[in-house]
Amino acid sequence: MVNTAFAAGEEVAHKGLSIHLAPEVVTTLWGIPITNTLLTAWFVMAFVIILTIIAYKKLRFFPSKPQVLLETAIGGAFDYVAETLESKEKAKKFFPVIMTIFVFILALNWIGLLPGVDSIGIYKEGHTALTPLLHPANTDLNVTFAFAVVAFVTIEFAGITLLGFLKYGSKFVNFKSFLGFAIGIIELIGEVARLISFSFRLFGNVFAGKMLLVVAVFFLPFVVPVPIIAFEVFVGIVQALVFAVLTLFFIKLAVTEAH
Repeated sequence: MVNTAFAAGEEVAHKGLSIHLAPEVVTTLWGIPITNTLLTAWFVMAFVIILTIIAYKKLRFFPSKPQVLLETAIGGAFDYVAETLESKEKAKKFFPVIMTIFVFILALNWIGLLPGVDSIGIYKEGHTALTPLLHPANTDLNVTFAFAVVAFVTIEFAGITLLGFLKYGSKFVNFKSFLGFAIGIIELIGEVARLISFSFRLFGNVFAGKMLLVVAVFFLPFVVPVPIIAFEVFVGIVQALVFAVLTLFFIKLAVTEAH
């Protein structure tokens, strides 16, 4: 038996400061645990898809000011990707993935700052603590690791498809000399290490920001959180941009022939 309940921010003050690293399981679906970070990711995906459909249907031949701003932003981002990859054809292939990564991470970062996230949830039978229905998804290492896997697969796919399997593989397996072989092994280790660096960089920054807000609400609930939230809005943009740009630069390295 699960009773729905709403908890305000003062729950922290009533029950003491509590920081959880792992996401909480809200329910199960066919035996699969559904966590509050997974629900948040699903909610954001649905929101972004619906918003995209609405924006697409509102496109006009003679654009409005919002459409001009949107087209300018997307066009500028595309030109930057094309300039980095030194090819508009390459940009057309990888821009959708890079832009999707940026938008999705940004939406996940910002959704965690909205009222109701972490404060609306359920009380499970036998539990005295509230289980939030929504929790910032990027504070879950599983989510950031999934982003890292997507970026990693995109990078490797770019290198293999544009250079060919053998030529791309020669960057990591080189028997021409001992030095070349050693450098190749180091490159291979660095390639795999991106999974860790990508996921932990995003997870660490978002989790730290969330904990800073929790501590600020606990000690000074009416003064400190406002500037911190404003700062976290900016950090959310930076983190999404860093992840997308790093993916772009690694794609550039992957499609560059070894010398």
